[in-house]
Amino acid sequence: MQAFKDHFSSNAAGYAAYRPTYPAALADYLTSLAPSTALALDCGCGTGQLSTLLGDRFARVVATDASAQQIENATPHPQVEYRVAPADCSGLPDASTDLITVAQAAHWLHLESFYTEVCRVARPDSVLALITYGVLHVEGQETDALVQRFYYDRVGPYWPPERKHVENGYKSLPFPFRELEYPPLSMETLWDLNALLGYIDTWSALREAEKVIGYGPIGAFRAELAAVWGNPETRRGVCWPLSLRVGLI
Repeated sequence: MQAFKDHFSSNAAGYAAYRPTYPAALADYLTSLAPSTALALDCGCGTGQLSTLLGDRFARVVATDASAQQIENATPHPQVEYRVAPADCSGLPDASTDLITVAQAAHWLHLESFYTEVCRVARPDSVLALITYGVLHVEGQETDALVQRFYYDRVGPYWPPERKHVENGYKSLPFPFRELEYPPLSMETLWDLNALLGYIDTWSALREAEKVIGYGPIGAFRAELAAVWGNPETRRGVCWPLSLRVGLI
C-alpha cells in the first residue's frame, strides 16, 4: 500500500459541489462491457460522481477513496458502499468484481500495486477503465480564450507533474491489458459564472499558485472573467472531452 498525494481533501465540499458529472453514455458503455452487473469497484471515487451512475446499473458498487474528507462529502446512493481505502487495498474478495473504474484519479496512483489489486479482485473477462477529462472549453470565444490563458499561463506552472497525464489523455500511463476502443464521449453542462468559478477553485494548481504568487493574479482573473461574462446568471455551455484506457482483465 502506497502513500497518496492528497490535493483535494482541503476542498472536498467544493469538489462535491462543483466537479462536473459524467454522462450516462459513459456508464452505459462500461456496463455493456462487464460480464455481469453484480459488482463494480470505483477507485479514487472522490465524492461519487461516477459511483452513483454505476449504482443505477449495478446491483452493488464499492467506491473507495484514500481521502476521508472526500468520502464524508460523497453523494449517497442505495447501491453504493463508500469506503476510506487506497486504490490498491479495496478489501474485496478475490475474483469478485465485474468492472473496475478509476475516474480522474489514475495519475495519482502507484499503478504497479494498483494493477496487482485489479488482477486479484477481477472476475474472468471483467473490465478495467481509466477515465480522464481534459481541459474545459467554455462557450464564447473571448470567454474560452481567457480561461485557457489562465489554465496554461497563469496557473500552469503550479500544476503537479502528474497533470501531464491528464493533458495527454492518459496515453503515457502504462496499461498492461488488452485494450478496447471506446466511442467519442464528453461531459457537457450549462454553468453560470459562480458555478464556473467554483469549479476552477477546486483546481489543485490554484492552491499552489496562491502560496507562491498570492491571491492578486487570481482575483484579477476573476474580475476579467466577470467583465466578459456579462450577466453573472447567464449560463454558458461548458465541455470537457473524455479520454479512456479500457482493457479486458
